[in-house]
Amino acid sequence: MLNLILALAAFVGTHFAMSHPLRAPLVARLGAGGFLGLYSLVAALTLGWAAVAFRAAPYGDPLWAASDALWWVSTVVMLLAAILLVGSFFGNPALPGPQSTAPIPAARGVFAITRHPMMWSFALWSLAHALVSPRPAVLALSGAIAVLALVGANLQDGKKAGLHGERWRDWTGRTSFVPYGRGWAWPGLVASVGGVALWLVATWVHPLLGAPAAGIWRWLSA
Repeated sequence: MLNLILALAAFVGTHFAMSHPLRAPLVARLGAGGFLGLYSLVAALTLGWAAVAFRAAPYGDPLWAASDALWWVSTVVMLLAAILLVGSFFGNPALPGPQSTAPIPAARGVFAITRHPMMWSFALWSLAHALVSPRPAVLALSGAIAVLALVGANLQDGKKAGLHGERWRDWTGRTSFVPYGRGWAWPGLVASVGGVALWLVATWVHPLLGAPAAGIWRWLSA
């Protein structure tokens, strides 16, 4: 477990350090291409370390029983995560550049749910797995991913506010950090259909990866 915790700390810590305080000096020294290469190498090495450490970590006993109710909650949470992830690739209203004067678009699709749909999809994935597999190694991995996603999203807000100024503050004033923080919003047809498809395939593959049956397949295969 200590090796896993160190690996996860290295993965999350280097990501934050190289994305924020170290980014500018490293780009100045290495150039944009050199920085991207170094960033990718460090991310790959620390992620690989975390994967190996996770597989080697003791299985451990669950901290609570995963009841059918928790499995249903996890299933719904994973469906929302899939919809947010698919929707994050379509209609992204991210500003084209700090000097852009284009009108800020209305928040549509999953961006009307949260301005960080991809980050929240990772955080919700973490929650869903922690609920039904509350073993030490899984909780450590889930916690690290959730921290990386949500703290990273918050840091992105701060960075973009500095780049885009009033335009970004206007966008954040009309969108929500927390999903559905500004009320119900329809994610859109593409995100909904694509998210359901991804959710069905991912949960169907689950037992093929050595994990328990998940999603609706858990009950259909019973």
